[in-house]
Amino acid sequence: MSTSFAPCIGAVFSADIAVPDHSHAVRFYSQVLSTGDTPLWREADLMNNLGIPIIGLGARTAEYASLPVQWMPHIQVADVALSVERAIALGGQALMHAKSAEGESQFGVLLDPNGAAFGIIPLVDETALPQGVGDSPDSPASTSMGRIAWLDLTIPDATSTRDFYQQVVGWGAQDLEMGQGDDRYADYVMLGGDGNPAAGVCHARGPNAGLPPVWMIYLPVGDLAETLRRVPAEGGKVIKAMQKADGVYVYAMVQDPAGAHVALVPGT
Repeated sequence: MSTSFAPCIGAVFSADIAVPDHSHAVRFYSQVLSTGDTPLWREADLMNNLGIPIIGLGARTAEYASLPVQWMPHIQVADVALSVERAIALGGQALMHAKSAEGESQFGVLLDPNGAAFGIIPLVDETALPQGVGDSPDSPASTSMGRIAWLDLTIPDATSTRDFYQQVVGWGAQDLEMGQGDDRYADYVMLGGDGNPAAGVCHARGPNAGLPPVWMIYLPVGDLAETLRRVPAEGGKVIKAMQKADGVYVYAMVQDPAGAHVALVPGT
């Protein structure tokens, strides 16, 4: 995945959501994310185990009433104002477009033509990035911390959606062959400015049939089996779970008490 903690076009820096029952949501996520002998997320504040704010859980106040109940990734773009303009021209919507007193664009919250919500932010200043943390093999925390491990979107028409995000975010795209026999098609791996995979845009068919048309953030947890045991106990639902032959969980999609979807994977 494109480096999260670096100024990079198309890199997914963080994600947030505004929910109606904030206290219930906080309890849900604090319980399901903090599993394992060495949890990757802190139960007290939902920061990751290094104290870095990766995901934000806000109350659905009047200010945020127009936002859908979806996890919204924050994606770095070269020019926020231009990205907002292109999104609207291509059939999307701007739910929020914050500007400074001088009129400079600060961030935006957009809907793509499918209704999937996402945020756009300027390239992050290096001085605001966590120091000594990264995705390189030399970073001791490269895989052992809470982070957004992956991001994908499943919709009926992945091709036009691929084009939308290329124009709005600045992602590149690479075909990913799917299906077999006469039923062959391509999903898309979206590439960040560093040339590395940043996200997936998938057709709602084959193994992805029936998935909701929202940006799905993948969060690693310390003990996925224990996390899935806690999901229904805290008012959520396990929508889909995949296991290896030995019964070890490798992936799950769950729905939180507010109806939002999130994917969970084992941490390493």
